[in-house]
Amino acid sequence: MDKFNFYTLGVYGYSAEEFFDIIKDNNIDTFCDVRRRRAVRGSEYSFVNSNKLQNKLAGLKINYLHYIDLSPNDEMRKKQMEEDRKKGVAQRKRESLSDSFVKNYNSQVLEKFDFESFLSDLRSHKAKNVLLFCVEKNPSACHRSLIADHLADKYSFKIRHL
Repeated sequence: MDKFNFYTLGVYGYSAEEFFDIIKDNNIDTFCDVRRRRAVRGSEYSFVNSNKLQNKLAGLKINYLHYIDLSPNDEMRKKQMEEDRKKGVAQRKRESLSDSFVKNYNSQVLEKFDFESFLSDLRSHKAKNVLLFCVEKNPSACHRSLIADHLADKYSFKIRHL
């Protein structure tokens, strides 16, 4: 049985210093970026834009892995944004994902993703403390929680939302 510890983290609400302190305090050795677009609008969160983020993580001796196949496609994202608009909720304030997003993400992404290859990839990087990263602060408002739930349900991994 693999001995991975899985964590999830979003960036909204954190300064760069707070964000990287959380990562260091939890001894994260492998950072899995599950975003499709690896940039955040505005200077406040520019530290998680792909190049800056990868450079900072390299300086901390943390593996950076990008799994675009775990990101929602543009159609799913668009439908979630429509649901958010209907509810009058900004993405950064969202508390949960819509039922249709969850259903589509599970069927179009999680059911098709090769988790055995993912775990093999983590083994090859000698990962122990693995972070699943996207932007939303609240894990239940982000697809990373669906990935985490799948890992917990199918493989019995313990998940800690930071």
